[in-house]
Amino acid sequence: MNAKIHTGTSDNIARALDHLRQGGLVAVPTETVYGLAADAANGEAVARIYAAKGRPSFNPLIAHVASAEIAMREGMFSAQASALADAFWPGPLTLVVDVAPHGTVSDLARAGLDSVALRMPAHPVALELLSSFGGPLVAPSANPSGQISPTSAAHVATDMADKVDMILDGGPCPAGIESTIIDARGDVPALLRPGSLDAAQIEAVWPGLIRPALNPDAPQSPGQLLRHYAPRATLRLNAESANEGEAYLGFGDHPSATLNLSPDKRLEEAAANLFSMLRTLDADYARIAVAPIPMTGLGEAIIDRLTRAAKSS
Repeated sequence: MNAKIHTGTSDNIARALDHLRQGGLVAVPTETVYGLAADAANGEAVARIYAAKGRPSFNPLIAHVASAEIAMREGMFSAQASALADAFWPGPLTLVVDVAPHGTVSDLARAGLDSVALRMPAHPVALELLSSFGGPLVAPSANPSGQISPTSAAHVATDMADKVDMILDGGPCPAGIESTIIDARGDVPALLRPGSLDAAQIEAVWPGLIRPALNPDAPQSPGQLLRHYAPRATLRLNAESANEGEAYLGFGDHPSATLNLSPDKRLEEAAANLFSMLRTLDADYARIAVAPIPMTGLGEAIIDRLTRAAKSS
C-alpha cells in the first residue's frame, strides 16, 4: 500500500484536517469518485489543485459542503433549488446557483463566474471531514485533468501520489460516475452534466428539465470540457464485437468480452464499473471496443463519459 493512503478513521481525518487548514491537498472518497480536496476559500490552495491536475483555470470547481444550511450561505437558492437539495442531498447532485453576497468560495474556484456549484456528498468519510472542517471544500476528481476518474484510493495513488499530502481510503466508490449537475438559476432546471442521479428523478421534483447547448470552451460548470475522461487507448463505441487487437468492454450477454460492465445489463452496475474497467483495459491495450449502452436512465451519463473519452483518444 502506498504510504500516503490512510483509512478513514477519526484520527486520520483529524490529520487530513491539519493538511487542509494549512492549504494542503487531500484525496477524499465520495459515493461518486475520489475527489482532490482543498479549502474552497483559500485561493492559493485552490491554485494548487489546478496545478496538480493540470486543469484549465477557466474550468470551475464543485464546492462540497456538510449541510444544506452551509450551502445556502454560499449560494442563492430558489424554492425549486431548495426542493432539489431536500430531495437528493446528501447524494450525487450538484446545483449551480448564484453566489451569495457573503459566499466564501474563492473567485478562482468559481473561475470568475457569478455562480457557484454546490454539492453535499453521501459518503461517511467525506461528510465527517466536511463537518469537522466547517466550511466548503472544493474537490474535483483526484486525477490529472482529462484522464479517467479514480474510483479507489489505489487509483489516486497511481495518478497523483506525489501531488497530494494524504489519501483517505473509504473503499471503492459505489456510484462510480460523477454527480449530475443542474443549473438551478432559472425558471426551469437545466442539465449541465448527466451523472449518477437519473434526470427523470430531477423532473419528478422540478418538472421541465431542459438540455441546453453547451460551449465546452467556456464551461459554466465542471465536467463540460469536450476532452475528458480520456484513456491512452483509442475507443470505438457501439461495437457489437471486437476487431483483431482490440479489447472488448461488454454490456449484457458477451461471453467473450475482455471485461463486462454488467452481464445482466444493470446500468447501476455498469456505472460503478466504468472507470475502473477502462483503467484496467487501458493498461494492456492500445484499442478498446465498447458495447452499445442504452440511452435511458444512467445510460445517459455512461454514454456522456464514453463519448468524451472517445473524442479525447
